[in-house]
Amino acid sequence: MLGIVGIVTIFVMVFGGYMAAGGKFGIILKALPFEMMMILGAAIGAFLISNDMSAVKHTIKDIGKVFKGPKWKPADYRDLLCLLFELIRLARQNPVAIEEHIEAPDSSSIFGKYPKILADHEAVALISDTLRSASMNYDDPHQVEEVLEKRMEANQHHALHSSHALQTMADGLPALGIVAAVLGVIKTMASIDQPPEILGKMIGGALVGTFLGVFLAYGFVGPFAGKVKAVVEEDAHFYQLIREVLVANLHNHATNICIEVGRQNTPHHCRPSFSDLEEALKSVKQDAA
Repeated sequence: MLGIVGIVTIFVMVFGGYMAAGGKFGIILKALPFEMMMILGAAIGAFLISNDMSAVKHTIKDIGKVFKGPKWKPADYRDLLCLLFELIRLARQNPVAIEEHIEAPDSSSIFGKYPKILADHEAVALISDTLRSASMNYDDPHQVEEVLEKRMEANQHHALHSSHALQTMADGLPALGIVAAVLGVIKTMASIDQPPEILGKMIGGALVGTFLGVFLAYGFVGPFAGKVKAVVEEDAHFYQLIREVLVANLHNHATNICIEVGRQNTPHHCRPSFSDLEEALKSVKQDAA
């Protein structure tokens, strides 16, 4: 919703200010289709040249994050802590029983309570792989922590590719606008024998290219890239929480302490209060009884 408000604000302020200053849309509207075809066409072509099909699909999909925002909401962080509590407690009470849950999460009664988390392949794989490592009696928890850190860095690097691709496009749009403007000037020079009023309109049409390049770069594509990056980094906290809780478990801290470590490492605006989490954990314990 906020993204739509931002787009509307850009159009109203830029073109509203232009009209308030006495500007006329005639020249812009006449030149717009041709300038847009040159600038956007070249930008899309360059984007396709510099990315493979997987990256193109990933970027198109990630544009939706500008309007949807982060995937993980406060309730999801609470559910994650409850899920980890159940799994850690079971792993300590019955190390054999935990295997059916981490080897086949889709049919797990514990994972099944949290369908949104279960639907996220990376979250489930991160939990299952780390608990499996714990069952293999790793002597050095720091080694597991280092492996998790490298894994999450690689995943985040991949997730940020869309943002980098959009930012590269934004950086190139002003130059492509200049290309379109130069072509417009070349066209104008070919009609140098025309009256000044005609030449003025042709020059104005050429300058629309420069305007569009800068306008699209700094008004849309650049902010889209920044928003995608912010959302990816925000969602990364969810996976970092998994790491913090499971590493605390590897250090043999009490189960409640492991969960509290996770709660403390949850971003402030998504962090459940101690009392809320305690109530949720009580429900989990009652269901398991």
